[in-house]
Amino acid sequence: MTVAEPLPTHAPVPPLAARARAVGGSPVRDILAVTARPEVINFAGGLPAPELFDAKGVAAAFEAVLAEAPARALQYSTTEGEPALRDALAARTTARGLPTGPDDLLVTTGSQQALSLLATALLEPGDTVLVENPCYLAALQAFGFAGARIVAVPGDEHGVDPEALEDLVVRERPQLLYTVPTFQNPTGRTLPAERRAAVAAVAARRGLWIVEDDPYGELRYDGARVPWIAAQPGAEDRTVLLGSFSKVMAPGLRLGWLRAPAELRRACAVAKQAADLHTPTVNQLAAARYLADNDLDAHVARVAAVYRERRDAMLAGLAGALPEGSVWNRPEGGMFLWARLPEPYDTTALLPQVVRQNVAYVPGAPFHAGPPDRTTLRLCFVTQTPQEIEEGLRRLGEGLSPTRSATSAG
Repeated sequence: MTVAEPLPTHAPVPPLAARARAVGGSPVRDILAVTARPEVINFAGGLPAPELFDAKGVAAAFEAVLAEAPARALQYSTTEGEPALRDALAARTTARGLPTGPDDLLVTTGSQQALSLLATALLEPGDTVLVENPCYLAALQAFGFAGARIVAVPGDEHGVDPEALEDLVVRERPQLLYTVPTFQNPTGRTLPAERRAAVAAVAARRGLWIVEDDPYGELRYDGARVPWIAAQPGAEDRTVLLGSFSKVMAPGLRLGWLRAPAELRRACAVAKQAADLHTPTVNQLAAARYLADNDLDAHVARVAAVYRERRDAMLAGLAGALPEGSVWNRPEGGMFLWARLPEPYDTTALLPQVVRQNVAYVPGAPFHAGPPDRTTLRLCFVTQTPQEIEEGLRRLGEGLSPTRSATSAG
């Protein structure tokens, strides 16, 4: 007589999906959790200055919507987005040189969701995605979760090199290029107009989707506006333009949008139905009401004037805070400044020592899809006042000085 083996009383649960095990969390989010203490001057987060939010205007828009159309504001909505908001977004996009109708747009729950929808609609596991070097961290996460193979395009202080891009397209056969060409995260650099035209030409010749992410473009402090890649000849049928209210209105609204050719936009709408059905109705209607009742461009101009002053305060103090031989850029807008320390500084290894001085930055290494440059770091200059920036840079100098002394002594 055979005796059956007893079943385990508590069997293990099935494992997580491979992509969930392979893709790590955001280093920026991890740093923000560590540096949440109020005494820390935090140059790490990409956080708009909360004192500059038009809280009264936004509150009035919500109050009006809930008073006048509560049943609509609190009800389910269409996946594509509220018509009033899409009308307003189409008008703003058209006024900036890219003719756009409301049906060209899909409203998303922040532009970050747009990246996830595009990854779902465009990528099979193992497909190749080209990115800038360095690249926006959350884009690396979104494409990594889709199982993509991520390859960095060589470039310089102005952005991607179009000739290197074409070589990679021929060799790697990628599905798409992801780029933040205006005031890029993390470097703050802006791709010149002639390179934008060259990138569009490569995409037209070689068959390539371009995902053009533009969360910072309205925050310009110097120079003239550079037209979108999406507006370049040859890019019309292969460029997805992403926009967001997070940096110009308020990130807590979680309102973004994508402008894409019809077939791809429909695929993203189906993916969004599976993700969250639609972006919150009340937020969309309040944003549309805000745009109708207020001059958003005037608000952005006021914010940009303050941010320009803060950028200049950081630029003025960097020479005294960073080790001799460091280099950094002067962004014409946006939120970030990129610095490189001399060898053998390692900004990841230095961070705990700096945080002990109650100041923080983001090491540059995680932003690289390829071999990291461990001497680099990203500083956000918009969240603190000039006085706080001055004190934060003093603390940063203190945090780096023991290593500086040890390095020079060695």
